[in-house]
Amino acid sequence: MFQLTRSVTWQALKRLHEQTANDRIRDYFAADSQRFDRMSLRVGGLFLDYSKHQLSDAVLDKLIELAEHSALVQRRAQMFSGDIINVTEDRPVLHTALRNLGKGPLMVDGQDVMPEIQSTREQIRTFSEAVRSGEWKGYSGERIKDVVNIGIGGSDLGPNMASRALLKYRHPELSFHFVSNVDGTHIQKVLRRLDPATTLFIVSTKTFSTQETLLNAKTARRWFLENAGPDADVGAHFVAASTNKKAATEFGIREENVFEFWAWVGGRYSMWSSIGLPIALSIGYDGFMEMLEGAYEMDQHFLTAPFRENMPVLMALIGIWYINFVGAETQAIVPYDQALHQLPAFLQQLDMESNGKSVDIFGHPVDYKTGPIVWGQTGSNGQHAFFQLLHQGTRYVPIDFIASLKPEPGVEEHHFALLTNMLAQANAFMEGSQQDSRLDPYSCPGNRPSSTLLLDELTPRNLGALIALYEHKVFVQGVIWNINSFDQWGVQLGKRIAGEISERIDTNAGDFDPSTQGLLALVREHFPRGEPTTTEAEAKATGEKGRKGKERG
Repeated sequence: MFQLTRSVTWQALKRLHEQTANDRIRDYFAADSQRFDRMSLRVGGLFLDYSKHQLSDAVLDKLIELAEHSALVQRRAQMFSGDIINVTEDRPVLHTALRNLGKGPLMVDGQDVMPEIQSTREQIRTFSEAVRSGEWKGYSGERIKDVVNIGIGGSDLGPNMASRALLKYRHPELSFHFVSNVDGTHIQKVLRRLDPATTLFIVSTKTFSTQETLLNAKTARRWFLENAGPDADVGAHFVAASTNKKAATEFGIREENVFEFWAWVGGRYSMWSSIGLPIALSIGYDGFMEMLEGAYEMDQHFLTAPFRENMPVLMALIGIWYINFVGAETQAIVPYDQALHQLPAFLQQLDMESNGKSVDIFGHPVDYKTGPIVWGQTGSNGQHAFFQLLHQGTRYVPIDFIASLKPEPGVEEHHFALLTNMLAQANAFMEGSQQDSRLDPYSCPGNRPSSTLLLDELTPRNLGALIALYEHKVFVQGVIWNINSFDQWGVQLGKRIAGEISERIDTNAGDFDPSTQGLLALVREHFPRGEPTTTEAEAKATGEKGRKGKERG
C-alpha cells in the first residue's frame, strides 16, 4: 500500500524544511529582483501574489513534484466528468456541472444531467424576475418586500455570504434575511420586523429533514398563519430548494415552487444550484449567471493550466507546505473589504468540513496532518484584535489577505486607507521591525508568510471566481492527502445523537455517559413530562388555518 509520508518526494520536502527553516523571506527578494513577477499570476479579474512565503525555488519544485506524483490529474478529470469520487457515499461530485457553460452533454449513470440543470436555471430565472418585478403577489395582492432564507450550513453560509458581498447590486425594494440558528431568538428577531403580507420564505434543505431548518420553517409557517388572517395562503409565501419534493408539498409549498437540486451536490458546494435562489432574487438572474461565469472561468483555468501556473494548485501546495512540513495549525483569512465580512465563515466550513478527516479514502488512519483550522475576520478590525498575536505571538499562522482594488464612489479616501493598511500589514509580517531582538526584545520578528489576492472589483463574476478558487484549492489538498473531501460523517454523528437525546426527554437516558445523563436531567426540569412538543404545539396553533392555506395554494 502506498504511504504518502514514505514517498521520495515527501522525504525530500522534509529535508528541505530542515535546510531552509532559518531562511528569511526578505533575503529571497534580495537574491532575486524578479521574485514578485515570478511568483504572481492573474486569472480573469483575480490577481495572486504568493511571493511573501518562506518558499525557496527548490521547495516549490518539490511541491509541484508532489502534485505530479499524486492522483490529481486523474481525480480532477473524474470530478469534472461525473465519475464517483465521493466513495463513501457512492456519489459523483458535480458542483462544477452547475456552472458548466459548455455545449456538450455531461453523463451521470448514463443520463445527461445538463438538461435538468438548465431547466432549473430557467425556473430560477422565471421566479426571480417575477418577484423582482412585483409580478409575484402575496395573499393580499401586495408585492414581496422581504425575503427570508431558512437554512443551515451550506444552505445558509454560501447564499448569505454572496448576497451580502454583492449588496450594492441588490434590488432596491427587497430586503434579505437569513435564519440559520436553531436558537429561537434568531428567528423571533427576524419575524418581529416583518409583515406576513409582503414576506417570502425560502426553505433551503437538501432532504427537507434537517432538524434545525425544519424547526425554523415550522415556526415561520405558524407565525405566518397566526398573523396573516383568514386569507393566509402558504403557497404564495413559501418556496423551497430541496431534493425532496414530496415533503416540501406536504409542508404546503406548491409543487411548481420546489426548486430542485441533486444528491451529487454537497451542501457546502451548493450555492451554484437552486440554493443560490436568494442570490438571484437579490442581484438578479443576470448577476447570478455572472457568478456562474466567473466560477466556470476558474474551472477552466484549473482544468487546463500547468501546475506551476495553476492558481488553485499553487495555493493548495503552499498550504500543504505549512501544514505538513512547517507545522502550522491554522490558516487566517483576512478580507480588507467589509462586503466580504462573512467570507471567513464560509471558507471555514468549506475547508474544515471537507478536509477535517483522519482516515484516507480506504478507511486507513493517516499519519500526517490534514485540514487546518480556518478562521479570520475583516482586516481593519483584525488589526486591533488578533494581529498582535500574529506579529509577536508563538503561533505560526499563514495569512490570506483579500481585497478589491476599485473603490466605491464617494469613499475613495477610505478605500485608499484600507488598501494601504493591508499592504503595510503584509510588509510588516514579512519584514518585522528589523531590529536585533537581542537588543530590543519588543521587536517584531517578521518572517511571517502571507498571500495577497486582489480582485479588480468586487463583482458577481469575480466573486464566483474567488469562491471556485478556494473550492479547487481544498479539492487539491484532499487529493494529495488521499482523503475524501466530500463526506462529513462527524456532522452526521452529531445529528444522530441529537435526535436520540430528543427522544429521551421523557425516558431513561441510561445509555448515555454520566455527564450527558446529568445534564439531560437539568433540561427535563425546564421541559417537564407531558408538555407539548413543538410539532404538537404547532398543530394546535395552525389547525384549520393550515388546511385552508393549503387549499388556496
